Amino acid sequence: MDEALVRSLTPGVLTILVRRGADFAAAEDAVQDALIEAFRVWPAAPPRDPKGWLVTVAWRKFLDQARADSARRRREDLTEDEPPPGPAPGVDDTLQLYFLCAHPSLTPSSAVALTLRAVGGLTTRQIARAYLVPEATMAQRISRAKRTVSGVRFDRPGDVATVLRVLYLVFNEGYSGDVDLAAEAIRLTRQLAVAIDHPEVAGLLALMLLHHARRASRTGPDGGLVPLAEQDRGRWDTRMIEEGIGILQAALARDRLGEFQAQAAVAALHADAPTAGETDWVQIVEWYDELARLTDSPVVRLNRAVAIGEADGPRAGLAALAALDEALPRYAAVAAYLHERDGDPETAARLYAEAARKAPNLAERDHLTRQAARLNAARRR
Repeated sequence: MDEALVRSLTPGVLTILVRRGADFAAAEDAVQDALIEAFRVWPAAPPRDPKGWLVTVAWRKFLDQARADSARRRREDLTEDEPPPGPAPGVDDTLQLYFLCAHPSLTPSSAVALTLRAVGGLTTRQIARAYLVPEATMAQRISRAKRTVSGVRFDRPGDVATVLRVLYLVFNEGYSGDVDLAAEAIRLTRQLAVAIDHPEVAGLLALMLLHHARRASRTGPDGGLVPLAEQDRGRWDTRMIEEGIGILQAALARDRLGEFQAQAAVAALHADAPTAGETDWVQIVEWYDELARLTDSPVVRLNRAVAIGEADGPRAGLAALAALDEALPRYAAVAAYLHERDGDPETAARLYAEAARKAPNLAERDHLTRQAARLNAARRR
């Protein structure tokens, strides 16, 4: 098969799909799927009209994905906004798909990306943002994953750790992004906790519940973000918090600490504080130390800098922040907050404005813009 010919036809096929009404990201995915099919079929049965063949197959792939997305949205519409407490019924096909997409032939990062795209319904851009990589890089990773699994048998499901990572990222996107999948992620994690007795499964479920319990207070009447310290704690779901803390305590008692249990412990300390001023920041710093040891994640170290700033003062927080890469998402927002607490409103206003320009969503951008405007207005008075 002439690979150069196939590659040369790709831009034209992509253009045709977009003209027919497909959005660019979906069209790109469909074309990639068609190319995989071409590499599989053409050596034995080359088509008379390669471009026409690619257009036909890509358009069919696009329609199949559109139908799948529509069915997923219908399932989400049937899911209650607030997941009910208590154990879930037996495992359904959706959770099985998560395991199948986490195939052993894929690296964990590729399996997560593929599952988020194929089952979770997230866009390539949303997945790239979660992984802190450019969208083009993530598109290539997903395409490679599709090619890898295109010829394998799905008789060996992936491991629990990969499925947990996928559920965690789906919940985060549903909780703070444009796609409301948080309740669905909790539902599936409940099912996984019933099926598998593992402290990290329990830790992830506890983490989701503790975050979801604060959901009603995270936005104001105008839709703007409300920082944790300013949230109305009377609107927090105390039953969900109690359930989450109970699940976490049982998991920690097994003395097999993992990343999700440590994250849940931080969330529990926030949920347990009657007021923001009574938060046990010293203990939160200790849990972030554990998380840094477990994950070596730059995002964890960024959050740790905030906690140090609360526990030991803003100068200590800025010192911890200085050791990190300024290109990290939300670095400028953290720096702005610490500089404001350190009595430097001019630097804080500049950094808030910089953070607003880099914000991953509209709500966060508007919040940071208001913070910058507030400090600038105060300086002019």
